[in-house]
Amino acid sequence: MAWTWRFEKADGSETEPAVQPEEFPTQGDAESWIGEVWKELLEGGTDQVTLHEDGSKIYGPMSLHPTDGDEEGETSAI
Repeated sequence: MAWTWRFEKADGSETEPAVQPEEFPTQGDAESWIGEVWKELLEGGTDQVTLHEDGSKIYGPMSLHPTDGDEEGETSAI
């Protein structure tokens, strides 16, 4: 099994991520990685991400933008 992220603009079009991803062996590894680099991805032009397992969509798109009123700047889903 390979877990991968699709990086998108707000309109759903695919974009090149500012941080190069890898294929992850587990969903947890993929989610931990996105939790560590989401700010860099957002600053580099990625608005949202979608998680895939072996090419099948698992969930998303998930916005990387902070939610309103969140003082720590965390996203709503991460």
